[in-house]
Amino acid sequence: MSNTTGNDPLARARRFSVAPMMDWTTRDQRAFARTLTRQALLYTEMVTTGAILHGSPRERFLGYDEVEHPLALQLGGSDPGELAECAAIAEAWGYDEVNLNVGCPSDRVQNNMIGACLMGHPEKVAAAVRAMRAAVRIPVTVKCRIGIDDQDEDADLERFIATVADAGCETFIVHARKAWLQGLSPKENRDIPPLNYPRVHRLKASRPELHIGINGGIKTLDECREQLGHVDSVMVGREAYQNPWLLAGVDQALYGEPGPAMSRHAAARAFRPYIARRLEEGAKLNHVTRHLLGLFQGQPGGRRFRRHLSENGHLDGACLRVYDDALSLVPEKSDYEAEPRLAEA
Repeated sequence: MSNTTGNDPLARARRFSVAPMMDWTTRDQRAFARTLTRQALLYTEMVTTGAILHGSPRERFLGYDEVEHPLALQLGGSDPGELAECAAIAEAWGYDEVNLNVGCPSDRVQNNMIGACLMGHPEKVAAAVRAMRAAVRIPVTVKCRIGIDDQDEDADLERFIATVADAGCETFIVHARKAWLQGLSPKENRDIPPLNYPRVHRLKASRPELHIGINGGIKTLDECREQLGHVDSVMVGREAYQNPWLLAGVDQALYGEPGPAMSRHAAARAFRPYIARRLEEGAKLNHVTRHLLGLFQGQPGGRRFRRHLSENGHLDGACLRVYDDALSLVPEKSDYEAEPRLAEA
């Protein structure tokens, strides 16, 4: 299914994206992801408006490497003026999209009227979107749930989408689960509420003029392709992080383009200059390499690779030698490195 919003400069990239995840989709993870996929749209962690407007240095919250494009900044907030100001800052920093978080269920964000609780206040979201769109030329998008608590997944979701779309939002990425703000922890909200993919499919069918993406529980490229028969785009979260080699098949399978990594070792070597630069900047080795721990998942030597980095990467003075030694523990065999990527997915 192709996107129908013809004025969206990210329509092609958005076909597949890696979900924004707190403490996971850092600038280091995103730079590593680019050794595996050139085409996919990448997202930052959620950054609150308060952090951008009052935090210092701003580089801490907004810094990224140019290789990360196409790149979207996800914002957390509800005040239209603050969100508009932050969207303008994001555009000035070179981000390709700004996304409003209307899906995070944590207590901290609820108490500040951020995240999934905003699904109960569609007019607030509409006001925020309207202000943000007036402040920038880059796309303003919304990531939401199919509902919260006792909301009706049909009537209330339809009202939310209609209200926010009337404010000018053309792109919604929908996590196909409810968020139970009362009674479930954020972790439980990732797994316990049942997935309802057909509800998102019906949303697309009822609003064909909108770009509707789907998120939640998707683990393979075959599942991605199946979903793309019903919606415009797919967003994958934990699986793309914990099994990063999945990303190596994305460009070929979903964009018809060759990917940058011919093997896991090739991706690891391609990332080495970036690690060296980050170490020169003062970063700790384990802060960068923790995002690679799943690269050799299920492969001979994969556990030794993970263990060596985990046990030595945090030590004072840990350098590229630790990384190189970890790689040496994984045999570089063409019989498994060159296996078809779709099977790998």
